[in-house]
Amino acid sequence: MPNIRSTRRPKPIDRAGRAAVDPADEAVPIGMRVAGAFSWRLLVVGAALAVVVALVVLLQDIVVPFLVALLLCALLAPMSAFLQRHRWPKWLAVLSCFVAIVLVIGAIALVVTAQIRYDLPSLEQRLHHTVRSLQSLLDSQPFGITASELNRWVSEGTSYLQSHASSILSGFQEAGSGAVHALEGLFIIVFTTLFVLIDGQRIWAWVVRLFPRRAHPRLEIAGQAGWKTLTSFIRVQLVVAVTDALGVVIGALVLQVPLAIPIGVIVFLGAFVPVVGAIVAGTVAVLVALVFNGWVPALVMLGIVVLVQQLESHVLHPFLTGSAVKVHPLGVVLGVTAGTTIAGVVGAFFAVPFIATVNSMVTAAAAWRPEDSAPSALPAGPNTDHGGVQS
Repeated sequence: MPNIRSTRRPKPIDRAGRAAVDPADEAVPIGMRVAGAFSWRLLVVGAALAVVVALVVLLQDIVVPFLVALLLCALLAPMSAFLQRHRWPKWLAVLSCFVAIVLVIGAIALVVTAQIRYDLPSLEQRLHHTVRSLQSLLDSQPFGITASELNRWVSEGTSYLQSHASSILSGFQEAGSGAVHALEGLFIIVFTTLFVLIDGQRIWAWVVRLFPRRAHPRLEIAGQAGWKTLTSFIRVQLVVAVTDALGVVIGALVLQVPLAIPIGVIVFLGAFVPVVGAIVAGTVAVLVALVFNGWVPALVMLGIVVLVQQLESHVLHPFLTGSAVKVHPLGVVLGVTAGTTIAGVVGAFFAVPFIATVNSMVTAAAAWRPEDSAPSALPAGPNTDHGGVQS
């Protein structure tokens, strides 16, 4: 049989030995041709991203716990690597990390519950006093709202609740199903964290092998850069969240604002959404101070929240982040806004670590050259400077 090398028609060659250009292509301006080439590639990338987003939304009960587990692994991996460097068995190091995080969460929950039980009687008295003050304020001019009108509104609200009891019941049923999904998510978080801490390198090596062989070095260097950025980000955010919470708690205790520790926990969790999270959480402290202590302590509490935010923005983040997490503040704000628009609170929580990790991975992959030496496995082992997961 004849050896057929190709069935393609060769492009016509001009006298200078160059490929001849189709006259129809020559009629199109070069700028239009470049714009068309960019456009169809952008459409393909946009369609791929749309498919990925649709799959994430469809599988959010699995994806969200998995992402939470990755953040938890980024937090616990340096501790596990430290213990293993000091000749702890791997299973004991991982188990110790789990026990430590459970003890911390349990201690926080115990302290919050104890303060709520301790402050409940005084809160009830202060709330009655605040309600009476509000009624007297509304009864005066220019409001002119009498007690009979307030009672009428309360009765109308009660009638509304009675007439919509079925919808409220369905809401409780949805809450029950949400509790079931939360238990499922907790199961996924525990097992994902466990297996990534134990076998992180092999899992990543398996992911790399799914791609063509010539892409392996770029994927390995990108994975190492992404893991380093993620661990740096979660450590920075932990320090910032603890600092914000301590500042607000100390201010609330000095002003004798009730529920100081629960407010601090809310600020701590809110600080994991950069720029806007701690501000939104700090408004809770201001509102509690306004309701139970008056407007003067509320203004002082507002000043404390603003001071803590300035400390975070101008001292903590520039000093702690350094060059590990290279995301411009404008990118942070736009990322948080886009994440909130797409997935609500969950999107706002994951937006910045996702942007920072992807940015470092793309930058590292683009900067890699074939003559560079590639790491043997990812994520990096505990012998590196940033702490990782070893197999």
